[in-house]
Amino acid sequence: MKTYGVRIRRQPGGRSVALIALAAVVALLALPVLAPAAPVAKPAPPMTPVTPVAKPRPERGALVQLSGFRGCLAARSAPTKGCGRARALEGPGPFMGSRAVAVSADGRNVYVAASRSNAIAIFRRNPGNGALSQPAGASGCIASKAAEGCARAIGLGGVNSLALSPDGRNLYATARGSDAVTAFRRNSSTGALRQLPGAAGCWSGLSLPGCGQGRGVVGPDVLVASPDGHNVYVGSFFGNAVAVFAREAKGGGLSQPAGTAGCIATGISGCATALALGSPEGMAISPNGTSLYVANATANSVVTFARDTATGSLAQATDGTGCFVNAPLTGCKEAVQIEGANAIEVAGGKDVYVTSLLSNSVTSFSRESNGVLTQLPNTTGCLIYLRSAGCSFGRALNGPEGIAVAPGGANVYVASFESGAIDVLDRNVKTGVVVQRPGAPGCLAAATLPGCTSARALKGVSSLALSPDGRNLYATSFGSNAVDVFRRNK
Repeated sequence: MKTYGVRIRRQPGGRSVALIALAAVVALLALPVLAPAAPVAKPAPPMTPVTPVAKPRPERGALVQLSGFRGCLAARSAPTKGCGRARALEGPGPFMGSRAVAVSADGRNVYVAASRSNAIAIFRRNPGNGALSQPAGASGCIASKAAEGCARAIGLGGVNSLALSPDGRNLYATARGSDAVTAFRRNSSTGALRQLPGAAGCWSGLSLPGCGQGRGVVGPDVLVASPDGHNVYVGSFFGNAVAVFAREAKGGGLSQPAGTAGCIATGISGCATALALGSPEGMAISPNGTSLYVANATANSVVTFARDTATGSLAQATDGTGCFVNAPLTGCKEAVQIEGANAIEVAGGKDVYVTSLLSNSVTSFSRESNGVLTQLPNTTGCLIYLRSAGCSFGRALNGPEGIAVAPGGANVYVASFESGAIDVLDRNVKTGVVVQRPGAPGCLAAATLPGCTSARALKGVSSLALSPDGRNLYATSFGSNAVDVFRRNK
């Protein structure tokens, strides 16, 4: 018998502890043999955390055109490469007309005046990305003679500018070929338009069947609705006049007051007399509704009218505060670089900006609480294409036409017809001074224009409008027969 080296001793009582010890040894031998312990690994040196490289965030106010067909829609009868197709969109934003695109206050619709289609194109707006789509049939456009499957309207020959009422119930349009201002009821759910009947829906300087006979409505070019919704004002390019219309509160129909309350002009019998009102092409109204500003192309002037908020009538001061001109004129002050003034916009109730086609400029004015304007001094008062003594330098600012101020006022955008570019300006909200953003982000244009961000379908860009949420900018391009869509970084 193996004892595995264990000595056996007998204990009193005949019992052996050796057996117990032997059993313990056998039990130990039955256990599995353990592998030798692995060497302890040295701890790895601590890793340096890697900071992910963030993509540079676009600057506030920067514009990026939507990709593919979402970035532009063009007339299907005159297609533009790379753009989607739309009906009734020939000649959007003509050379005469700086407000050819309008966005509804609820952000649901975009409307475009297409002069060669004699139509207003209607688009639904995607609130997420700002892309546009055109409804089928009569809901997608309204036109003279119901062309291209559109709803029918009168007085839309050569339609060139649009304005929405503050409550969003009505759309108003000027049409140079028809010498008319027209009024439409807007369906807030679908965006579709229906012309109001009779004179409520159409006033013309011609004897146009179905329209009222308007005074001072001769080659109408631009129009605005007052913030209180009581009036619509129409600038007549060939009439050298502003026609005044009262707006009916419930339905939005128009009527023209009798006598001098119905129009103010240079040289039209029966209208109130104005200074330096020659070929109105741009018009804007202050947020409080007390001042109406008019940019005049052939008078090379910026005119100020005081508005009576109770009656809607207009009056002009003759002490030098009622107009700016580019050459001496009794009763007016002089301003620099406003030759061919054609679009105008008010920012925050305290600043006014003017584009001037012949000066290739953007001029800046501060506004007092009583509506009086003062041009900003030295280089802060003008931004000009190429270079001019006393003004700041503006790139791609050849033939500036339309202008728009972003919600909040941090940016001003300018449509330059000749260069086919949209210029991006940064605005100091405290001082009102605007400067062009440096480098390629300061302008968007075709790739053939060096120094700007590349964009499509901007030939003859003329009118601009921003969505109420500030996320999108829309532009009309006459030469491209297109409406262009941009995302704006907020």
